[in-house]
Amino acid sequence: MATFLDFEKPVAELDARVAELRDTAEAGALNIDAEIERLEAKADKLLREAYSRLTPWQKTQVARHPDRPHFRDYVAALVEDFIPLSGDRSFADDQAIIGGLGRLGGRRVMLIGHEKGGDTSSRLKHNFGIAKPEGYRKAIRLMRLAYRFGLPVVTLVDTPGAFPGVQAEERGQAEAIARSIEECLELSVPMVAAIVGEGGSGGAMALAAANRVLMLEHSVYSVISPEGCASILWRTGEKAAEAAEAMRVTAGDLLQLEVIDRIIPEPVGGAHRNPEEAIATLGEAVLEELDALTALDPAQLKADRRAKYLAIS
Repeated sequence: MATFLDFEKPVAELDARVAELRDTAEAGALNIDAEIERLEAKADKLLREAYSRLTPWQKTQVARHPDRPHFRDYVAALVEDFIPLSGDRSFADDQAIIGGLGRLGGRRVMLIGHEKGGDTSSRLKHNFGIAKPEGYRKAIRLMRLAYRFGLPVVTLVDTPGAFPGVQAEERGQAEAIARSIEECLELSVPMVAAIVGEGGSGGAMALAAANRVLMLEHSVYSVISPEGCASILWRTGEKAAEAAEAMRVTAGDLLQLEVIDRIIPEPVGGAHRNPEEAIATLGEAVLEELDALTALDPAQLKADRRAKYLAIS
């Protein structure tokens, strides 16, 4: 069953009507192909109109859609010979962040990213993409391994933020995030990051301090969730839509602010409606950026990355 967001209700109603008509046609009662085509065209028009004028809050809802492709979907479709690498060699293996070696478009890369999970059991296993210190320390270990073998690093960011629990704080959550950002900035190999869903707070930045930061059209990237911002400023989560507007969380806003470098278009209706197309488009963009970065030597890569983040005000 497709999951429809609140602003997609008119489209959901038309889709339901089309499904009913198809059942009738399959039963052999009527030939209603023309009516089905008319309703499908109307639904497509409504969908295009709705997605052409999404508010920041609606984009936040799309970014969180449960059917958007996740890290494992990108790996399955784009990466050959993927070899997962586990553990931080200190405490545990955090399944909220997954990484490993593979070939992207024939190019050897180190791929690291958040995994939210696609159903109830996998979401619990991956803690909804909310990483603990051992997850960031695993990312650091894999980035250092990539540097040792001269491999470019590609990260896929999709997290509401880092895990805020007491045990994570006791194990040095803030320190782990800070060191992960530091490791990104110190890499002497090309690094490309892509925000593919939610980019929440330092938990996202820990994997996104790259030479080039890409962002899917309907993803969001912010220092705090709109609900969190609203609860601080207005003492109520009901002001989340206003907070999202003020925070400028959308890809268009962040490109204008020069926080990101490129917006990757999504299929009509969002990446969750056509995951294959969205994944292929992102893969092509990542390869283009990696090709461009190979022209830079290690010192230039570090200088480029540092200048990029020092310029953000």
